[in-house]
Amino acid sequence: MLEDVKRYVEAVLDKLSPAKAQAMARAMAGGSRERVNELAKDLMEWSQRNRERLTELVRREVRSQLKALGVASKEELESLKRRVRELEKATGKAPRRASPRAGAGGGTKASG
Repeated sequence: MLEDVKRYVEAVLDKLSPAKAQAMARAMAGGSRERVNELAKDLMEWSQRNRERLTELVRREVRSQLKALGVASKEELESLKRRVRELEKATGKAPRRASPRAGAGGGTKASG
């Protein structure tokens, strides 16, 4: 019984191959080839849907945690870049290019 539960959980987390689905279906149904094939197909669809749900759940949680930490999203950064370009055009100042070393450890060293 515990092995069956482990297989079902693995079917959610891993991509369920047709061979693995067939084996699970045979173990569950033990009936006709047609019934086993139908059950294997259902298992593969179920596995795919649950993987998609799990992936979306993880994405939402990561997004939520990043927001809680104050990390800007890609869209927010792009919006800020556009706004900076607009302000540079409005003031007539040419954009300054950062040197490759800018921000790469520059600044003061802590004494210690």
